[in-house]
Amino acid sequence: MARLVDITYCVGTISGLSPPFLCASRCKDFPTLRLVRTWNTGVLMSDSCGYIAVDRGSKAASADDVTTEETKGGSQLTETTAPADDVDSPAIVVAFRGTYSLTNTIIDLSTVPQEYVPYPAPDGDGDGDDDSDSAGKAHKCSNCTVHMGFMASWRSAREVVLPALKEAREKHPGYPVHLVGHSLGGAVAALAALELRLSLGWTDITVTTFGEPRIGNQGLVDYLDEAFGLKRDGDGDGDDDDAAETLPYRRITHANDPVPLLPLTEWGFRSHAGEVFITKADLPPDPADLRVCRGDEDPACTGGEEKGDWLDWVLGLMRGDEKPVDVARWATKLGVVPARLNLWQLFFAHRDYFWRLGLCVPGGDPADWGREKYNFNVSSAWDDSHDL
Repeated sequence: MARLVDITYCVGTISGLSPPFLCASRCKDFPTLRLVRTWNTGVLMSDSCGYIAVDRGSKAASADDVTTEETKGGSQLTETTAPADDVDSPAIVVAFRGTYSLTNTIIDLSTVPQEYVPYPAPDGDGDGDDDSDSAGKAHKCSNCTVHMGFMASWRSAREVVLPALKEAREKHPGYPVHLVGHSLGGAVAALAALELRLSLGWTDITVTTFGEPRIGNQGLVDYLDEAFGLKRDGDGDGDDDDAAETLPYRRITHANDPVPLLPLTEWGFRSHAGEVFITKADLPPDPADLRVCRGDEDPACTGGEEKGDWLDWVLGLMRGDEKPVDVARWATKLGVVPARLNLWQLFFAHRDYFWRLGLCVPGGDPADWGREKYNFNVSSAWDDSHDL
């Protein structure tokens, strides 16, 4: 999945992403994918970029079965088949790119939240004002706020994504939909997934995000957790590790990555459940370095990187909190930059999700050149090691 989202960074570049599934980066790793379309609504944080592709599975991609239904402009498909050990299941992939502007990332993560209103009429104007849709009423999100930049990004993309995605589902009935996204793209994937699952009623949705920032307040977090069954045991602690492996939403985070801790808790933002935490700071991680987290903010995962740092203490003083201070513990952290302020990690930890993401060059980022593919996967939802 990480390499699929890495390919999104080719969209909007000079080399680009073109049919059948060609780019300067990792497209050759996915010989069974066929491009449906790309979109690029601009370069600002509130804009969106990505692609939709169909994977018909390696068994269906033999030379005798190759078609040109997803190609446009007269492009021809090549007669390629997947390796014998890359037997994957058919699926529709929707991939959302992060932002190229790190400055915009930080500025926009400090914006004021706005009211979150689900789309009760997906085929309408999308403003959430159509009271005729009973499904929209049934899934009303009460006391929810969302990051306005992320919501604006999804609004700009949905006019392109929804029609193309619906058409792809009509051509390929029964194919599940996999949404993937990195950074800003992870936040947009989350909002897109909510609409597809609740407003459109699509239950065959799987979401995998990397370095996803917080999208809204606790009300929106509870709304998303319920929509994707991320707290099915009902006790607020999340599911056990085995059950989490089959959840339809995996929010993958990485040690030292500041973005999953932004926007700040002090601004009313919260993290949702479904977290899979990569504990190892360097590439590549091993299976033992992956921790399936419990609940919304597991203290053994990214939630623990935010609690108890000196910034938390200073902000508490500014709020007038009257709580005992562990002076000894605070003193040991005085010279340590809190993880959520490690902005230089935008160039490293925020990009190091199984591979170093964000550069559209042959073989991906040079940091990955010569590395072997992983032989393990985060989830069995799309059961193939080449997904990572």
